[in-house]
Amino acid sequence: HLDHHNQQFCGGRLEKPQGTIKTPNWPESDYPAGISCSWHIIAPLGKVIELTWGKFDVEADTYCRYDYVSVFQGGQSDDARRVGRFCGDTSPVPIISEGRELLVQFVSDLSVTADGFAATYAARDPEELAERGPSPVAPPLLPPVPKPGTSKGKGGKDPGKAKPPPTAPAPPPLSPEGQLTSTVPTGPIACPKTCRRTGTLQSNFCASDFVLTGTVKAVTRGPGEGVTATVAVVTVYQAGALALPQPHKGASLRLAVPCRQCPQLKKGASYILMGQLDTGGPWLPPESFVVQFRPPQHQVLTNLSKRSCLPRPQG
Repeated sequence: HLDHHNQQFCGGRLEKPQGTIKTPNWPESDYPAGISCSWHIIAPLGKVIELTWGKFDVEADTYCRYDYVSVFQGGQSDDARRVGRFCGDTSPVPIISEGRELLVQFVSDLSVTADGFAATYAARDPEELAERGPSPVAPPLLPPVPKPGTSKGKGGKDPGKAKPPPTAPAPPPLSPEGQLTSTVPTGPIACPKTCRRTGTLQSNFCASDFVLTGTVKAVTRGPGEGVTATVAVVTVYQAGALALPQPHKGASLRLAVPCRQCPQLKKGASYILMGQLDTGGPWLPPESFVVQFRPPQHQVLTNLSKRSCLPRPQG
């Protein structure tokens, strides 16, 4: 029988369809120094796990070097399958497992401690989650985020609108040097805590400066909360003023992503990318319509690309 306040071991194998994981001493006092906990969550066959964070307070560090929570797809701490490593006092976004297992590891070093965290998990039907739309995926590393200023993270267009107002026609299709009104906002973008996409493939197609599918080859950090994604182009459905070599297929394109968790791009995955263009080049605002590419979508996008993007009444 371990004394509750000296509990150096925590974690375990969790096979119930739902439950809670929390740091030792939560919520009465800080977690102890020098501990390591591993929770191996296993959902019933055919289910996936949704992990949702409650209060979160783990010693802050830009790279989460000292105390941190790591989450891995599957049952092993394999860096190639790490979803994220978290610290600071901002709760991570919910995490959905790819299969039926997740591993959550918590490590504290021998110095500063903090309140800790509590999280809940639940086994879900993959279909139920698919109907809700793709879940926001956790960023690779979440440093403490400074409070955003008053600047609004809005580009010149709002992809959330199903149709542009008559006074602002969409950019002319395939014009080599269109006058683009969309600009990367000056000053820091306020990155949302939860990624939200609005509309459909159709409503976002004409609201975007370019639409293409591509495979992510590399994601590099910086500046701030942003990343730069290098994408190998598969198919271009709407190029706008995007300067791409011919043939498009296989061309390498660098995209600025000011909020690395919205949209979050994983190396090796293929996506439909609907983004904006400005003088600095192509970029993906946090509300961009970006989804993992599935072959049936190719025909839908091909059909959309044959229509002219002019404002038209939509019921």
